[in-house]
Amino acid sequence: MDYEKIIHALIDPIVEEPKSVLVRILEDENGKDVNILVAAEKEDTARLIGRHGIIANSLREVLSVAGRSENRRIFLKFESFEEEKED
Repeated sequence: MDYEKIIHALIDPIVEEPKSVLVRILEDENGKDVNILVAAEKEDTARLIGRHGIIANSLREVLSVAGRSENRRIFLKFESFEEEKED
């Protein structure tokens, strides 16, 4: 299953800059667990998490259902790009 395509279909309408979103898929050795890292700009990451994590939990639930069809566990993590501050 193409998890990256699913992720982009779900989050591209939510974020302001879909081209800056980085999705990294990491599978474990036994193939049962899939870790998905979504990195975006700070404001877009806040939108993806949502108030009280509602959007993030909804995305996790959708991906969990998709993973169950292949007998896999999906873990979704969000990170933001931080600009380095010059002193």
